[in-house]
Amino acid sequence: MRTSRPHEEGGAGEGHAGGRQWARADATRHALLAAAQRVFADRGYADAGIAEIVERSGISVGSLYHHYGGKAGLYVALWEELTAEQEESAARAVSTARKAGEDDPIALFIAGARAYLQVCWERREAARLFHGGEGPSGSSLMRRSRAQRWMAQNTKLLHGTSGAAPAGRAGQVLSLVLTTVIGEAGREIATAESETEAAEIIDEVCRILIRLAR
Repeated sequence: MRTSRPHEEGGAGEGHAGGRQWARADATRHALLAAAQRVFADRGYADAGIAEIVERSGISVGSLYHHYGGKAGLYVALWEELTAEQEESAARAVSTARKAGEDDPIALFIAGARAYLQVCWERREAARLFHGGEGPSGSSLMRRSRAQRWMAQNTKLLHGTSGAAPAGRAGQVLSLVLTTVIGEAGREIATAESETEAAEIIDEVCRILIRLAR
């Protein structure tokens, strides 16, 4: 009778091996990103070297190029990781507020803004990397595209079903102003001296946003 072997398709051994391989790849990516973040913070993007990233990560240069294609790929991956966490945190906060019965578009917007700003503090080491505008070719366009998408989402949220925000051009301008305030506040929060200072900035920014939105 033919018996299944671990390496054969569908075998239990393959599943375990695949899981281990995925875990190793995930650990490799994490180590490379953590090292790149430190080197970018210490040297700036332009002066950061692949050799130092490899040395700090303990990962081979071949693995770096395999996973990220080079220094620019590491920068983009760090950016995408941070922005995804900011957006997911804001979306969760809005969803939680809705489930709790909140239906005021401005209150929902403030809940999302507060969550976004909190991530700016919690991930301040990463957030600081992108404040100076330094980065690979195309990074400015990447940031502008993200800002435009974010503004469109905020416009939709603020308008809501009750039309809390003005429609048309006025609504777009209001969303632009509020989104810009949040973005600039994120810079200040990421460079705050302490968690207490960051919390104070977040509270004040939310008060300003409410006044502007109403």
